[in-house]
Amino acid sequence: MAVIKPFKAIRPDKKVAHLVASVPYDVVNREEAAELVKGNEINFLRVTRSEIELPDSVNPYDKSVYEKAKENFNKLIKEAALVKDEEENLYVYHLTMGAQKQAGIAATFSVDDYDNDIIKKHEKTRKVKEDDRTNHIVTTEAQTGAVFLTYKGINTVDEVVNKTMTETEPIYNFTSTDGIIHKLWVLPKEYISIVVDEIKKTKYLYIADGHHRAASAARARAVKKANNPNHTGDEEYNFFMAVLFPAEQLKILPYNRVVLDLKGMSEEEFVNKVKTNFTIEPTDSPEPKSVKNICMYMSGKWQLLKPNSNVKPAEDVGGNLDVSILQNYLLQPVLGVEDIRTDNNIDFIGGIRGTQELEKLVNSGKAKVAFSMYPVSVDDLINISDAGETMPPKSTWFEPKLRDGLVVHTI
Repeated sequence: MAVIKPFKAIRPDKKVAHLVASVPYDVVNREEAAELVKGNEINFLRVTRSEIELPDSVNPYDKSVYEKAKENFNKLIKEAALVKDEEENLYVYHLTMGAQKQAGIAATFSVDDYDNDIIKKHEKTRKVKEDDRTNHIVTTEAQTGAVFLTYKGINTVDEVVNKTMTETEPIYNFTSTDGIIHKLWVLPKEYISIVVDEIKKTKYLYIADGHHRAASAARARAVKKANNPNHTGDEEYNFFMAVLFPAEQLKILPYNRVVLDLKGMSEEEFVNKVKTNFTIEPTDSPEPKSVKNICMYMSGKWQLLKPNSNVKPAEDVGGNLDVSILQNYLLQPVLGVEDIRTDNNIDFIGGIRGTQELEKLVNSGKAKVAFSMYPVSVDDLINISDAGETMPPKSTWFEPKLRDGLVVHTI
């Protein structure tokens, strides 16, 4: 039984929502974040990436960074006309990116459900990133970015979401600089109990994106609980903010790979070693058309790799993903890539940047070879989560991205 709870969001005045809304903190580096806020004193990156307002010599995980985030959050409440809703609400968040459209419910969800695997994970988290967002939440006393959840859609919930979008006016409606249309509605009060009751019938929810945000919310709850002798379990810190989307509406883009160096091999030697586990044939397509197909770009040409009989079915669900096959039968044995999270000879290019970026990196000489992957499916994500497994790192790229700052949950 999953818990979904309305909350009193802190959110910007309608007139400035497009100026406040920012990309998620973890899709840009420090320099990119600093560039994005130029000329915009109320962009929410000033809260989520507050190190951009401190000298470059300051470590992004220094205590002063979190104190600056709190200062900037309080400043935005005044200058961006951030207001806290007087009543607890659920919100409908709709995104349009070209032909891709998806509508989710922004709400808070139970940390207990996260701890007890009612909210399932598919990704390992890194302690340094958990520490960062835990300190950010505890210091600002706010969850400033939403976790991206999914579930197997329920018709009744879809109906009230659609009624909200067709029968009421959105409180926000703007197009961000990347061309994505963002709309937000307050779900009518009469629909709240319907949504809450229907979600209660749901056995599991799944984290699509935002594992570090969820883990940090759980750790922040532990800190707040330890410091509250009157803890009851009903406090706001027992819940974390997320947007819940039906799995049927989501699209996962591929997470492609580039290798910078062939480890002293000539291209001919490298190709001969690849042929141990793959057949290689020319292709005009830079994108694979189905699973168990990988496109490789080298020396200005695309080639199609298909696993041969040496590639055996794995016992675990995740081991049969194309990203696992590439890792276990090419990157590791041929190029010595043991851990793609730490090996400096490999980089990752989100599908939103297209295969043109792969060609550009190889043609410029910055990389020697690139691999274009067939995207993981939402069913794969759910099956791996249900099996209690974790996906290989850098397996999924979700678009469009949620914007930070449109709704904030204070704890």
